[in-house]
Amino acid sequence: MLTRMLNDLMTAAVFVATLLATAPDALAAPTNYRVTSKDGVKLAVQESGNPNGPPVIFIHGLLGSRLNWEAQVQSAELRQYRIITYDLRGHGLSDKPPGAEPYHDGRHWADDLQAVIEGSHATKPVVVGWSLGGVVISNYLAAYGDRNIAGGVYVDGVVELAPGQIVDHPDVYRDMNSPDLKTHLDGERTFVGLCFNHRPDNDTFGRLLANAAMASWDMQKEIPTMTAFAADGIAKAHVPLLFIYGGRDALVDTPKTLARARALNSHIETKVYPEAGHASFAEEPDRFNHDLAEFVKSASAK
Repeated sequence: MLTRMLNDLMTAAVFVATLLATAPDALAAPTNYRVTSKDGVKLAVQESGNPNGPPVIFIHGLLGSRLNWEAQVQSAELRQYRIITYDLRGHGLSDKPPGAEPYHDGRHWADDLQAVIEGSHATKPVVVGWSLGGVVISNYLAAYGDRNIAGGVYVDGVVELAPGQIVDHPDVYRDMNSPDLKTHLDGERTFVGLCFNHRPDNDTFGRLLANAAMASWDMQKEIPTMTAFAADGIAKAHVPLLFIYGGRDALVDTPKTLARARALNSHIETKVYPEAGHASFAEEPDRFNHDLAEFVKSASAK
């Protein structure tokens, strides 16, 4: 009798283990590792979600880190996907090389994304870029084409670092690059505040300020002159491209930026969240996560 009970328990345990291993939404423990870009810069990469699901690579914006994507990493709707985040060069736990050259040449940022794709062994990922992350996607498309990705999502993304598309805040950018520490940090705080039409709770906002304080000063000085290749990247893309923007964005001019993107590629899809600011994915996470899940499903099926 006892032997039969033990055998039944063992059989049940094997069944449950097999079910968990093969279930579409089986979740692996979060993992952290580093990949190396072409110029030797090491990038901090993180993974969560379903390791067997379609991969989605998230690219944060200026002064951010992987922590910007917490509402996506924790999303029940997105956990079916293999979620890959990484800290851009000069940010978070990635290398912060000194000088201007590592940040000025937009090709370096494209090489970084390629290093993440290769290092993670992600097959046909959807790449999602917020703010400066939009430039990274465009530069990647210009350098590597779209044959190794399933699609791209620009989230309040910078298309070109050009007057008219970037809302003018000369005092803020001046203060951010001040050698005086107090002025510099006050400029960072103002910049982070401009990301939101609806400011997050104090704990979240404080964490975002800590993100900003970790960012390379050399990188911040060089970003306004960084080379962006939207004309070669967006214009030549054949994979689906979705542009999700806030209607109250205080850093990127939504109408002008979307008009420029449509002029480069008439096949792009656009969504505007009327009451969101520059961080639409954080201000309206449920809506954003649903829109992203639908896009990934469609793009991965093509």
